[in-house]
Amino acid sequence: MAESMQGLHRTCRCAEVTKEMIGSEVTLMGWVQKARNKGGLVFVDLRDRSGIMQLIFENGSIDEEGFEKAGHLRSEFVIAVTGIVEKRGGAVNENLATGEIELRVKALRVLSEAEVPPFPIEENSKTKDEIRLKYRYLDLRRPDLQRNMMLKSQVAMLTRQFFAKEGFLEIETPMLGKSTPEGARDYLVPSRVHPGSFYGLPQSPQLYKQLLMCSGYDRYIQIARCFRDEDLRADRQPEFTQIDMELSFVDVDDVIDVNERYLAFLFKEVLGVEVKLPIQRITWQEAMDRFGSDKPDMRFGMELHDVSEIVKHCGFSVFTGALENGGSVRGINAEGQGAMPRKKIDKLVEFAKGYGAKGLAYIAIAEDGTRKSSFAKFMTEEEMDALVAAMDGKPGDLLLFAADKKKLVYDVLGALRLELAKQMDILDKNEYCFAWVTEFPLLEWNEEENRYTAMHHPFTMLMEEDLPLLETDPGKVRAKAYDIVLNGNEIGGGSVRIHQNDIQEKMFEALGFTKEAAYEQFGFLLDAFKYGVPPHAGLAYGLDRLVMLMAKVDSIRDVIAFPKVKDASCLMTKAPQPVDDVQLRELGLDVCEEDEEVQ
Repeated sequence: MAESMQGLHRTCRCAEVTKEMIGSEVTLMGWVQKARNKGGLVFVDLRDRSGIMQLIFENGSIDEEGFEKAGHLRSEFVIAVTGIVEKRGGAVNENLATGEIELRVKALRVLSEAEVPPFPIEENSKTKDEIRLKYRYLDLRRPDLQRNMMLKSQVAMLTRQFFAKEGFLEIETPMLGKSTPEGARDYLVPSRVHPGSFYGLPQSPQLYKQLLMCSGYDRYIQIARCFRDEDLRADRQPEFTQIDMELSFVDVDDVIDVNERYLAFLFKEVLGVEVKLPIQRITWQEAMDRFGSDKPDMRFGMELHDVSEIVKHCGFSVFTGALENGGSVRGINAEGQGAMPRKKIDKLVEFAKGYGAKGLAYIAIAEDGTRKSSFAKFMTEEEMDALVAAMDGKPGDLLLFAADKKKLVYDVLGALRLELAKQMDILDKNEYCFAWVTEFPLLEWNEEENRYTAMHHPFTMLMEEDLPLLETDPGKVRAKAYDIVLNGNEIGGGSVRIHQNDIQEKMFEALGFTKEAAYEQFGFLLDAFKYGVPPHAGLAYGLDRLVMLMAKVDSIRDVIAFPKVKDASCLMTKAPQPVDDVQLRELGLDVCEEDEEVQ
């Protein structure tokens, strides 16, 4: 039977009790982690978000009724206890902050009884994700998840603290806004008051924060909820949180400076990690050429080698054919992997095919210097020697090659070097390797729409020296854009914005927008720019992804209290679900069957 806590007051949390408090009386409240009835003694581990305290119940220290109740305690009962802090009678538990002490209980109240949970409440649970997410309220009791949530709270608090000292103002922007379909798909909210019209949930506060710069607010910060209706991955969710900022009267170096100091402050305060400043910078082109990725993991080498010149006249048609079609031949050297079994190499080939490759060519160099290769019969000995030398190949190395269009080669080898690093176990989660990636392409060609689209968004400023190329060769124009990368993850990105009307018009022309179409989508911003707009720039971090890396976990689900699964549904609440016909009628909506043709 559940009891009231009337008259009781919790004096501290479990792990806040220290050996300096021996002899003191305290009142603790929490969940029973486990109970052990030894006849004349009952031992209970009491858990709250701070940690665990061992309780000891003994006849004489507590009345008979209390001792009898203690004998019936089970996992996840919620209890309140008052007792005296003592030095442990048994062995010290070095794994617990409270391992040297225990609480001799003199009063017990059972505040709530509990059924047996569907899985153990323990760290590093092996329970299937589907079960844990269905009972997420239980999963969130696990100490490792609670540490993640507390870390995220600390990051948010320190972020506000840092940027407030830097003169930033925290300003909220609307959730219900205008749908802007450039980019990812919007979540739409139907309006009851305006039948047939819809709000768009924000993919980011981008346009609003630029308007705030027009309004003279100078430095803006917001921990903002954002929404994107897109396919999910381990580090993606339909709703997520950004640390969003915008600054006026700044250029690239100003934004980078304040953010480097922020990251150094954050990692020192939270993890005790020194971030060496300045953080290294690498251009987008160099990142692609060296690592095959615009978010390179630079904790290890295995960089790409361009061997196109070496093999352009060789007898291997896979290489020469790719080059004749304007492609590229590049390779990576998996040092020390020359003895990899053929079956494992075949798995790497299949892995590469998953990224669009037709196959992988390889040279395995044995410790005695002899070579096995998938294409040696098409090459002369001299050509093979030159290729191995170009790859810095040594006895014991495995050389892997991709030949195709340049973008595909980057994608394949960029993914392959990460896969090999995992297999070779050379990724250290305790190492934090930051890099700024700069000078992104301003535009990318969209095959489906047969036009250029903005790699970031239509308000990204280009490098001034590339302005003449915007009309003659748009694909070569570089943006004043910058991403901050950590261990192969983009944790934040931003750019200097266009504030000159003539450049903005040229940008819209390059994107295939008519003036009318631009005003249809962005008229309110373009109108605001007519009344005096300062030069401005900004950046946004993915808070969930940043905390995921700080917590050393593999999925942002582990740092979000109530995450969605891959189809954007919630296993706990079963959202989304159909709604009542009355609600639909109020909104002027009708739900069609999936196979019903829309007229």
